[in-house]
Parts: sequence; C-alpha cells; structure tokens
Amino acid sequence: MNRSKRLGLLAGLLVAAIVVTFGVSRYQTWQEDIKNSGEVILALSVEDVQTLSWDYDGESLAFTNADGWSYDGDQAFPVDGDRMDSMLSLFENLTAAFVIESPEDVSQYGLDDPVCTIELTSGDAIYTVTLGDYSTMDSQRYLSIGDGNVYLVETDPLDTFDVALSDLIDHDTVPYFQQVTQLTLEGEETLQVDYVAEGGGSYRAEDVYYAQVDGAQAPLDTDRVDNYLADLEYLGLTDYLTYTADEGDLAAYGLDHPELRVTVDYTETDEEGNETAQTFTLAVSRDPAQEPAADEEAEDITAYARVGESKLIYQISGADYQALMAAGYDDLRHTELLPASLEDLSQVDVTLDGANYTFTLAEGEEGVELSYQDQAVETTDLQTALETLAADSFTDEEPTGVEEVALTVHLDLEDQPTVSIALYRYDGSSCLAVVDGQPTALVARSAVVDLVEAVNAIVLDG
Repeated sequence: MNRSKRLGLLAGLLVAAIVVTFGVSRYQTWQEDIKNSGEVILALSVEDVQTLSWDYDGESLAFTNADGWSYDGDQAFPVDGDRMDSMLSLFENLTAAFVIESPEDVSQYGLDDPVCTIELTSGDAIYTVTLGDYSTMDSQRYLSIGDGNVYLVETDPLDTFDVALSDLIDHDTVPYFQQVTQLTLEGEETLQVDYVAEGGGSYRAEDVYYAQVDGAQAPLDTDRVDNYLADLEYLGLTDYLTYTADEGDLAAYGLDHPELRVTVDYTETDEEGNETAQTFTLAVSRDPAQEPAADEEAEDITAYARVGESKLIYQISGADYQALMAAGYDDLRHTELLPASLEDLSQVDVTLDGANYTFTLAEGEEGVELSYQDQAVETTDLQTALETLAADSFTDEEPTGVEEVALTVHLDLEDQPTVSIALYRYDGSSCLAVVDGQPTALVARSAVVDLVEAVNAIVLDG
C-alpha cells in the first residue's frame, strides 16, 4: 500500500473514532439527564383542594369543593365525597421513580398529545398534571407537572382517573345490621318480626326471632331470618336510573305504592360501646308494565328499589327481587316438623296400621340412645327420618285421606310438653301433616315412607 493510501486510511479511521467518541459522549450526556429520583414531586393536602377537573378519552369532568364536593355539570348530582378524596390522595405524596431533566423533545414521551390532563387548584396555586405514554419496559407512566421535566411514576394516575361520572355518584348503602331489634315486612302480608333473646317460648334454644301470628308469638327459623337480612345487606345498589326522583318517577317505577316495604330497626354500637338506635327502610317493586308469570325465571324480571326517601332509584336483579319478596311467615318459619332437637326428646309414641309403639330416648356416651321394649336399638334410620320430616309447602287444608302414621313427641323440657304430628295420605307424591290438631304442611310422601320403614325395621326386628 503506497504512502498516500495509508494516510487516507488513517485519516478515515481517525474521523470514525472521532464520530464514535462524540456519539458515546452524547449518549453519556443523555444518560446523565435521566436520573434515579425517588423525590416527591407533588405534596398537596386533600382538604385544601378547591377544584378538580380532568379530560380523558373525549370526556371532561369538573368538580368543586365548597363545604362538600359538587359536580359542575349538574349541581343535583350527588357526588361521593369519599371517592373524590381518595382520588386526590394520589397527589398527597406523588413520587417520581425517574426524572428526565429538560428534555429536548417531549413527543417521544407522548406529552405533546397527552392521554389525560388533570387540573386542580389549592389556595392560589393551579396545578396541571399531564399524562403521556405508558412505558411497558418500566411499567410506569410518563407525566409532566409543568416544571420543564418529565417524570416516570410507579403509581399510574390513569388507574385512578379512568372513571365515568356514574362511578362518582354517592350511592345509597345498606348498613350492616349489628343487632336487629325488629324487622317489619309490609307486602302481600304484613309480618312483624321481633328479636327475643330469652323467654320466647320456642322448644329450640337457638330461636331468637318471633313473628306475631294470630295474636301469638310464633318462632321463626333463625338461619332463614339471618339469610334474609344478609340478602338485604349484600343488595347491589349500583345500577341507578335517576338521582332526581319525583312523584312521576316513583309512579313510573312502581315505587309510589311499592310491592314490599322492608323496615329494619337495629342497634349500632361504636368503638366506645355506645349504642344508637337506627332504622333502615327499603321499598321494592317490579316494573308496573310487567305482568308476573307462573314459570318466570329470575332473569326475566325487571325490578326497582329505593332507600328511604332517597332521590335515587335503582334497578335490582331479578334474583335479588325474588329473594326480598320471600318475606312472609311461610318463608321464614321452620320447615322441620319436629319442633325440638333430638337431644330434647324423651319419648316418641307411634301409631301405625292400628298398632301403638313407644320408643324412649336418652343421652348416652355416644349421643342419643333409643330403646324399644327396654332394649337398645339402632337409632340412625329413625333419627334421620324424624329430623328430615319437613314441609315442602305450607297449607291450612283439612285432611281427607287416610292417616298413614301418627306421632306423639314427648320433650324433656320444663313442664314436659308434648307435640302431636299426624300424617295423612294426600296424593301420590305428598302427605298432609297436622301438627297439634292444625293442618300445617304438605310433606314429601317419600319422607313419610322412610319414617314408616324405620319404625317397622325396629318393631319387626324386636
């Protein structure tokens, strides 16, 4: 290679080295502009924020805080103040993971056309937060607060501000009923349910709810009442139809004369143990234009609800409507015909096919022990038959069929009470139960057959 060519090659290499060195230097300079941060870039007190607005996805929302939050677009809109404060809490300690100081081109961060712009005022200061692209590599959002820098933040404000106006309404809520004192159900029938801790007159120790039926206290199934209250507590009041309900709206939704009005009187106890009497009321109706159908499914039902005198009216699910409308005595009473626990039985007299049999029961080392003619016998089948003898439906129809089997149950309780249960043939699938002389329920014939077979298995073996 001649001298001139060598010199040209060396010159080219020198230029390349200078270019690479300059590029590395520029890269290092750019790298130095992106710094680990961890600094708090906004620290605002929620209580001091006077206005909050944002533009996102073609929708603009603006709110003012003057003795409570209001929606600038409609002063009648009930704003959820707690939700607003929760959204603002993001700016109490907004921390940057990285800071890009004095960037030359903010478009590479999506801040020339931000996805969301948030503006708030606090005192005399106005703060504008613009949100740019989301860095999938860092799982962080680029944003600007107007100080000339670009920040990457781990907490993405868009997670908070990606909401519709309907998400910010102050919904009515159903409270947690700490201790119910009275439940009143006014519908097709009116039922008053009282909480009676002691002395209610039931043969079951767990019974604490009693209904006024024919002038007397009738025990209700505690589980069924508690389940009804739970259905009420977990009622989904989220799908509101109006927040300015007037008389016309109430009539349109059937709530001017509701199908059911539920009133719960309960006691609320605070952390200091102070008790306060509270009352909750809910009105429920199906769509007045919708006729009930005998075979309708829950999803076919359109129904509405209103809390107290609220201006909000909600649509509720057909399943919730059906659960709430199961509000009569028959819906909440015991289905079991045996009025006490097996452990409280001392004797069962059975009349079957014209013959009388007596079984005695006593608590033994391994549970209830059954004797027939002074001989211990297996209890499982008879016990199961007695405990599963239950109403499929309730009726006051007088029996016309043949008596299948009759029981007199002796209870080992104060005053040694007895309960009579007579089961009459009704049709091919049901028997009619008469309890203490009163027609009470239709019982599955198969359950009565199980009882008869359990009795026969003992007496025939004996």
